[in-house]
Amino acid sequence: MRTAQDYEPQGRYAVAPELEAPSGLGWVTFASVMLGLAGIWNSIAGILAISSSRVYTGHSVLVFGNLNTWGWIVLLLGIIQLIASASLFAGSEFGRWFGIGAAGVNAIGQLLFVPAYPWWAIAMFTLDLLVIYALAVYAGSRMRAV
Repeated sequence: MRTAQDYEPQGRYAVAPELEAPSGLGWVTFASVMLGLAGIWNSIAGILAISSSRVYTGHSVLVFGNLNTWGWIVLLLGIIQLIASASLFAGSEFGRWFGIGAAGVNAIGQLLFVPAYPWWAIAMFTLDLLVIYALAVYAGSRMRAV
C-alpha cells in the first residue's frame, strides 16, 4: 500500500524549505499592485477634474473648495500612491508604513470626494481598506524574508 509520502518529489524537484515564499506574500503583492493602479487612476481623475472635463457632475456640493481644488488634491494623492507602490516593490519597511499612510489618507480623501463621483469613491475607499489590511497584517518582517 502506498502513502502520500511516496508521491512527494525527490531529488532536484523537492522544494527546499528556505526557498518557500513567506505567508502573505500574495497579499503584499496585491497591495503593491493596487496602490500603483489606484495611483494611476487618481492621477487621471485629478487631471480630469482640473481640466473641467464632463466626467464629473457640475452641480455637486463638495465639503470644501470646488472641483478644481479637489482635482489637485486627488492628483497629489495619486502621485503619493505611485511613490508608495514603488517603495513597496523595493521591499523596504519604510514602504510598508508609507503605503499604509498613503492608503489611509486616500481613503479619507475619497470619502470627501463622494459628492463628485459616488460609486467610484466608494470603490476606491474599499480598495484602500484592503491595501491597509494587507500591509498591516502581512508586510513587515515577512517581506525581509523574501
